[in-house]
Amino acid sequence: MRRKLHLLFLFFIIGKFLFSQIPQLMESSKVSLLTCATGDELYSAFGHTAFRVQDSALGIDVVYNYGTFDFNQPNFYLNFTKGKMIYSLSRRSFEAFLYEYELEKRWVKEQILDLSLQQRNQLLAFFEENYLPENRDYLYDPLLNNCSSITGDILKEQFGDAIVFDGSHLKKQYTFRQLVRQFMNVNTWSMFGIDLAFGSPVDRKATVQEHMFLPYYTMEQIRNTTLNGKPLVKRERTILDYSEHTQNNFFPLSPFFWFILLMAFTGVITYFDYKHKARSRWLDFSLLFITGLTGTFLFLLWVAADHTSTPYNFNILWAFPVNAIVAFAFVFQDKVPQWAPKYLWTALGLMAVTLLLWIIKVQIFSPVVIPLLLTLAIRYLYMIRHSKL
Repeated sequence: MRRKLHLLFLFFIIGKFLFSQIPQLMESSKVSLLTCATGDELYSAFGHTAFRVQDSALGIDVVYNYGTFDFNQPNFYLNFTKGKMIYSLSRRSFEAFLYEYELEKRWVKEQILDLSLQQRNQLLAFFEENYLPENRDYLYDPLLNNCSSITGDILKEQFGDAIVFDGSHLKKQYTFRQLVRQFMNVNTWSMFGIDLAFGSPVDRKATVQEHMFLPYYTMEQIRNTTLNGKPLVKRERTILDYSEHTQNNFFPLSPFFWFILLMAFTGVITYFDYKHKARSRWLDFSLLFITGLTGTFLFLLWVAADHTSTPYNFNILWAFPVNAIVAFAFVFQDKVPQWAPKYLWTALGLMAVTLLLWIIKVQIFSPVVIPLLLTLAIRYLYMIRHSKL
């Protein structure tokens, strides 16, 4: 009995050793790139990219997915805000991967790469090394280091100068902000928030490879990429064929609609204030305090977070952080403080600088902010006038 236990233990050790080794792919194996359609949720609004490795002779059909994250990880939203979001490489069966996209009715397309057997095994070894617990996590960046941009990085790292990304298929080289707006309607709360948080660095033109942070651009770029002078893609096929998801935007729920209402409301209140020689203190307090809090948050994203896309954000010129403090001086008494006109003229001047930076394209702002700027201008000018009464 003891001898049998020893033999079982020996077989267990040998089996564990053998199965822990990276298998060597056969000649019939394939390595391909999967591109998945956009979804309805914000995190899926730009599509998805993953690698597939299949070898029918060895019974292998797995997907290596660099876009895995966990909402339940500690401090998820705080880490996302601070630019310390951790994504992971996951490995799962192709069948399990595909099931999610079947449920959501999102198309999936496959590009089989024209690689030698040695190159296929090289990539598999790289994925398996990356999948080790100590290697699978990486610091996520929505523009420079995500599940899609990492595709180009991997190909360059593995094959060096033999990989050439030809950009002749691009009609023009877009800025990062322009690229994001191609997939999201400007007049949505999500895009307004993104535009508000993005600083001026996203208004530079992306390089050919940097366009690959978007999965659709990665798919198109791989079609126009060569390896040792030959096309990288051997052939393409559609695995799931569904229609493109479209955004159904209801204008009365959009930010532009509500900001127009705010501007109209402010205009009406200001008219009645003018007729009665009064000042709506809580309106002034609310506008100053909310814009000040917004500017403070944007300033913290600039100086205290690790995002590459949020520094040098000149939205803080109109959403001036000091407003959050100054607001309290306007709420407790009807009379405007003596120093207030100078402060308000300065605030109006900063809003003018915002428009100038927009015109000369130092930073492109969301057009949704126009009614907000007009709302602030109406009240600033009225408070200056009221201070003279």
